[in-house]
Amino acid sequence: MMEARLPSWLWVEALIKRAEVEGASCFVLQKGDRERGDVLVKVADLKGGARGYVPRTNMDGKRIFSDIRLQGIGDAEHEVDEYVSRARQRDSDLWVLEVEDRQGRHFLTEPVESPEQTE
Repeated sequence: MMEARLPSWLWVEALIKRAEVEGASCFVLQKGDRERGDVLVKVADLKGGARGYVPRTNMDGKRIFSDIRLQGIGDAEHEVDEYVSRARQRDSDLWVLEVEDRQGRHFLTEPVESPEQTE
């Protein structure tokens, strides 16, 4: 069964607030559909590295995020930026957020799939 989802704009505001409370910065690079747009989260570590996280629905109908490294994207910021650029061209309803955090924290509260889990 699909779980109820917050409107995208509200989810985005909550993520921005979580980042700010922890001393990081979060910027909206692209506004998507206010109610149902997916959100791509880029996390820059301010040292040239970055990660990207994209939403998907798991088998239980719950929203989770996947680290784009699972798709073969590296963790250099320019590689993540290229992925983000392609995603923006594909989906005009997409929200794109950039978190700047020296510790590389994403501030997502949903489960996150990462390459470390598959090793």
